[in-house]
Amino acid sequence: MSPIAIVFIVLVVLLLVLLITCVRIVRQSTAQVIERLGKYSRTLQTGIHLILPFFDKPVQTSTGANIDLREQVNDFPPQPVITKDNVTMQIDTVVYYQITDPKLYCYGVRNPLDAIENLTATTLRNIVGELELDQTLTSRDVVNGKMKEILDDATDSWGIKILRVELKNILPPKDIRDAMEKQMRAERERREAILKAEGEKKSAILVAEGEKESAVLRAEADKQAKILKAEADKEAEILNAEAKKIALIEEATGTADAIKLINTAKPNEAYIALQSLDTMKYVANGQSTKIIIPGELQNLAGMLTTLSETVKTDKKNK
Repeated sequence: MSPIAIVFIVLVVLLLVLLITCVRIVRQSTAQVIERLGKYSRTLQTGIHLILPFFDKPVQTSTGANIDLREQVNDFPPQPVITKDNVTMQIDTVVYYQITDPKLYCYGVRNPLDAIENLTATTLRNIVGELELDQTLTSRDVVNGKMKEILDDATDSWGIKILRVELKNILPPKDIRDAMEKQMRAERERREAILKAEGEKKSAILVAEGEKESAVLRAEADKQAKILKAEADKEAEILNAEAKKIALIEEATGTADAIKLINTAKPNEAYIALQSLDTMKYVANGQSTKIIIPGELQNLAGMLTTLSETVKTDKKNK
């Protein structure tokens, strides 16, 4: 092969290498910052771009030349934090962030992730240092909101947007945890005692109400029974009175009919006197020790005595 051909082949290979180095392909959701002779030139977005070889060079970050524009999360290790009441706790945080300006991300601060971690630790100490232990344990949302606001303001000049900050774990000292467990156990026992007492109270109330209702029902039943008995006795007396009334009416009617028949027959005085004497037999059979004889009967007795003496005289004369 001639030297000219070899030179031509070498030139073609060099041209292809230059073309390859001039072409930059930026993937989706990424960006590249290009420097020309050590000075910022431009930011390459998604797509195919051409750069000058040996003059243009992408800036290298901690993650390489490609800068990820998606939302990212970084879990920082636990940090010792002292509360207002002098309790030392271990708190680890999780920060969600997004790179919004690749240029500021490359030139705003050196090692942006280390800067965010240190800023998070100092901000956390400042916020928790103003709270007591109980407030820290119950005010996570407040701490998260304050930290997000402070970190977001501080990282604007770094081309970073802080989306969320979460306290992942809060670990008090072991003696504090033991005391908290005892306190929670005592609180549960207290609630259990209260619930048990309330249950017994409600049970006693229900039993008393049941006995009260039972007594009321028994009293109502006794009352109804007495009312029914009184009504039955009243109806019985009414029926007895009605029966006596009817008997008296029938007796009076029979007497009236008898008197009517006697008046119709027109009996003489002797017959009436004999009937009176016959009635006296029943009167004499009673338990009375004194008997009152009507005057008519006395006259009749005298008449009978006179008649008896007359008959005896007539027999002697004969």
